Amino acid sequence: MPRLVAGSPALVLVTVCIAQFMAPFMLTSVGVALPSLGRELGASAMQLGLIEQLYVVSLAMGMLAFGRYGDIVGQRRVLLPGLALFTALTCSLGFTRSVDMVLVQRFFQGIGACMMLSGSLALVAAAYPPALRGRKIGLVSACTYAGLSVGPVLGGYVTGHFGWRYVFLMSAPLGLAATAMCLFGMREGPKNASGERMDWRGGAFYAASVGLFMLGAAHAREIPLGPAMLGGGLLGLAIFLRLQARTRCPLLDMRLLANNRFFTFSCLAALGNYAATFGITFLMSLYRQYAKGLPPRTAGFVLLFQPILQVVASPIAGRLTERFAAEKLATAGMLVSCAGLLAAAATVSAATPIWLLVVLLMFIGLGFGIFITPNSTAIMGSVPKRQFGLASGMIAAMRTLGMAVSMTTVTLIFSLLMGDATITAETLPAFLTSLRLGLGAFAVFSCLGVILSFWRGKRQGGDVPPPGRACPSPDDGGKRAAPTCNKS
Repeated sequence: MPRLVAGSPALVLVTVCIAQFMAPFMLTSVGVALPSLGRELGASAMQLGLIEQLYVVSLAMGMLAFGRYGDIVGQRRVLLPGLALFTALTCSLGFTRSVDMVLVQRFFQGIGACMMLSGSLALVAAAYPPALRGRKIGLVSACTYAGLSVGPVLGGYVTGHFGWRYVFLMSAPLGLAATAMCLFGMREGPKNASGERMDWRGGAFYAASVGLFMLGAAHAREIPLGPAMLGGGLLGLAIFLRLQARTRCPLLDMRLLANNRFFTFSCLAALGNYAATFGITFLMSLYRQYAKGLPPRTAGFVLLFQPILQVVASPIAGRLTERFAAEKLATAGMLVSCAGLLAAAATVSAATPIWLLVVLLMFIGLGFGIFITPNSTAIMGSVPKRQFGLASGMIAAMRTLGMAVSMTTVTLIFSLLMGDATITAETLPAFLTSLRLGLGAFAVFSCLGVILSFWRGKRQGGDVPPPGRACPSPDDGGKRAAPTCNKS
């Protein structure tokens, strides 16, 4: 067993694993505590929704910027203040007396989570050689899914027995431990892009565009505000990409996307995978309670099977990357998820037995767990070290954007087929039609992910330091001259 001594790779791994657990845990555990919080603080339904939305939006807004900034100044210098900010606000939220202050603190708690996560895989990739990287990224992925799956169960128990404030307070010691390990046990890592200029203008433009897109996705049914925000976000992202192509030292190197097909298609495959899987929990939760008549506790227990398979499969898939090509494993995992989604779309009805639903969810979770670790390993291995933070931020950005696409798809389907109608015995056929259509859409996203994963080809170059010049093209091996970044 590796020793957790100061500066050791094992200590870096443990710190990153804690951060990867806490961020999703603070999303799913708080979600079940919202009714209790709303009653005590007198929050409206819109304010309760914003408590979750602001956390997710702020988490997504800065992923690319903080990942790139970590490449320039060193990932530890981004991780440490992120851990401190996240932990301080997690503790403070347990004592908040105003719903307005909850909203403000949740936004900045998401910023802290963004700083923690943006460069986490870059730290792991730098701490371990490529031969061991897959299994370590598998452990990190398992911790992420553990946070997602444990959150509703533990959050519901703590809220029911001690109150919603303790959902925040019980997480503070874990954050303090991670902060202490980062402060006293982690050494300053190499500045992979030392001396290069940070594109803060691009970071702000990206943050605003992603914020508009995700808030528009959450309010897609509110005409015309929701669609206008969605359109504005998409237009902003298009302008962002155009500006990046003209910037000397961009936040997102467009030559990396244009010349490194393996990297680009791997990221798009991740986007398709998250778009195909994130909304399943929401759909199946409604299905079990309204179509099958299960109580919330039993429905929640059934939903645990999917993330449990993801937690189990992720580290196993990480170890398999040491024997098989990561891109082939990822494609196989996506195929499994796609098959599970197609089967679910074809078979789910009011008469579907619970055991079959459990099998389908386990199948989908197994495929997702097999896909995500090899795919993340492939992405990290397809870029030079100077862009580890950017690659890590891209993985996180694809995750949050995929989640937004998934939930927007669900919202639009329900809006078109059910309007504002509640789910009752009379509207159950329309709900089941919406459910099957949603699962079919997820299967399409998954099929697109399979195609992209297959078309990415074989990895070429990647995890090697570029020779000499700053800001070289990631695929030219230093043979072509590249514009030199100005220091700032």
